[in-house]
Amino acid sequence: MFLIMGGLAALVVGLFLLLRGTTAPAPVAPRGANLPAPLGAIVSAAGSFGTKVAGAALAAIGFLMLANTSFVYVAADQVGHLKRVYAFEELPPGHVVALPGQKGPQARVLGPGFHVIPFVRVLYQFEEFPLVQVPEGYYGQVTAVDGQPMPAGMFMAPAIPDDKLGDMLDAEVFLTKGGLRGPQETVLKPGSYRLNRYLFDVTVDQSTAATLIPAGQVGVVKSNVATPGITCREERVTAAPGSAATPAPIAAQVPVSESLSVPLVPKGCVGIWKEPLLPGAYYMNKRAYDVTLVDTRVQTWEFKGGYVKRAVDLSVDQSGNIRQNERSTNEPVPATSADRAVFVKIEGWDIPVELRVLVQVDPQDAPIVVGSVGGVKEIEDRILVPAIRSIVRNVAGSAIRVPVRNADGSLVTPPRFEVRSTRVLDLIENREAIEQTVAAVIRVEGRKAGVDVREIRLGEPSIPPEILIPKLRQQLADQLSQSYVRETAAQQKRIETEQARATANEQPRLVESQIAVQVAGQREQEREALGRAERKFLEELAKGQSAQAGVLGEDRVAMLQALDKVLVTLERKPEIVGLISRLVPMTVVSSDGNGLAGAAAILGQAFGGPSATPIAPRVPTTAPAR
Repeated sequence: MFLIMGGLAALVVGLFLLLRGTTAPAPVAPRGANLPAPLGAIVSAAGSFGTKVAGAALAAIGFLMLANTSFVYVAADQVGHLKRVYAFEELPPGHVVALPGQKGPQARVLGPGFHVIPFVRVLYQFEEFPLVQVPEGYYGQVTAVDGQPMPAGMFMAPAIPDDKLGDMLDAEVFLTKGGLRGPQETVLKPGSYRLNRYLFDVTVDQSTAATLIPAGQVGVVKSNVATPGITCREERVTAAPGSAATPAPIAAQVPVSESLSVPLVPKGCVGIWKEPLLPGAYYMNKRAYDVTLVDTRVQTWEFKGGYVKRAVDLSVDQSGNIRQNERSTNEPVPATSADRAVFVKIEGWDIPVELRVLVQVDPQDAPIVVGSVGGVKEIEDRILVPAIRSIVRNVAGSAIRVPVRNADGSLVTPPRFEVRSTRVLDLIENREAIEQTVAAVIRVEGRKAGVDVREIRLGEPSIPPEILIPKLRQQLADQLSQSYVRETAAQQKRIETEQARATANEQPRLVESQIAVQVAGQREQEREALGRAERKFLEELAKGQSAQAGVLGEDRVAMLQALDKVLVTLERKPEIVGLISRLVPMTVVSSDGNGLAGAAAILGQAFGGPSATPIAPRVPTTAPAR
């Protein structure tokens, strides 16, 4: 105010002096009367010029003082706000932000740069607020402190379409076009905004983080607001008969009357939306929408621990005796398991059975799950875990359907099945049959709750060692028997190996022996052949001699044989020929038909015996009979 009053005063005085010095010459001071006329004129002119200069200076000072109150500068990262102090029109009751011409915080905001507004520094209070910054991954929660009253039954102003969002951010348009006071469903997405901070209160913190739906999950929306212009009709939806992944026999066993059912509404209505949100990032006002994440991936529920596990270890000493040592361990319940192991009573024994259940929620069943019990965790704790424990106890402790086997353990042909009471060892030998029976019943209960039970697997049961000891001892004995058989086979193999090695070392001698045996065999065959030939010869010779004796007579045949021997002897000993040449002319032998006498005479002469008297041969008168 001082600047404007001082500036106006200086401007008025300066203009007065400037105009007065221009319209009329200033009178000469009386003291100038005593000066000469030319010098008095100079003094008078100097006084008039000084008045003009003083007036111009005062006018300039006054103008600068008034101009200093008529402009403002707004930085690039700031928003200028005006609060009018002097005005003829008062702010209407119940309003906070003033329109042009009204006292109070103004709807108009100033952008960056210089702004010339007459007497802005006098008529207004000027303030700067930083830009509204909304970082990535968050949204800005907007609350309007002024505007039209919100209708009854509405707690949040309806969302404004994106194409009209710019008008909403203009405070004058918001106030004059029917903007509602209070929390706004519309949110500010990541970016920078120049907003009237007198009208809009913007909150950006951890509570305004964007709704992120990761892969493998869906978001079930519970809306607290309705979009104008949408016809909303509530529809009761049930989990039966099941999703596309549910087997038809299981779906047929699920009674609709026993299945969970919840009322669902279309998108944009108040209530649980029938269509879930798919994976992605959504800038949804958390005051208007409550989004529950539902995992649609296959989940594993384990029933483990919570019992004392007893076991017997069998060992074999140096003497081959079987020894047994009992031990026990405490099996705690893991923090990640759904529940502890299920105790099953079979043949009077309480046997803890661990199991693993694979479940999955179909995306179309996610709203039913959320609307009925609140989520998958609630279904697990309140519905399926108690049902699974009860079903496993009932099925495993009653009867099972098993294939018929022969005495040797092989399946009969054609395959047949029988239903009988469950035995303790069935938890090991017929585990698959128990799993199938339990799974068939649990799948029906799961479909009632909108959950698909994919698989049930029984873990290693903690069977009392008193039941297993006979079987374990038999198995160990069988293993020892097999071990002895294998050791015997190994020793036999070793003997064969040593024999092969010794045979290889003696191979040269063996070859020689084999060759000698073969040569001896050949000689034996040769001699047998020669013997057979000699016998054949002698037989033929005997036949010839017999035939010769029949023709010549036996004595002549004998003589021929003797002569033959003599000739053979002479052939071998040629020196006897000289003796024969000496004996022939000196000896004459006559015979009466006996050839032996002549031969004897010759031989006697040859060896120096007495000379025989020559006798003339006797000529027979008749021919010998034939």
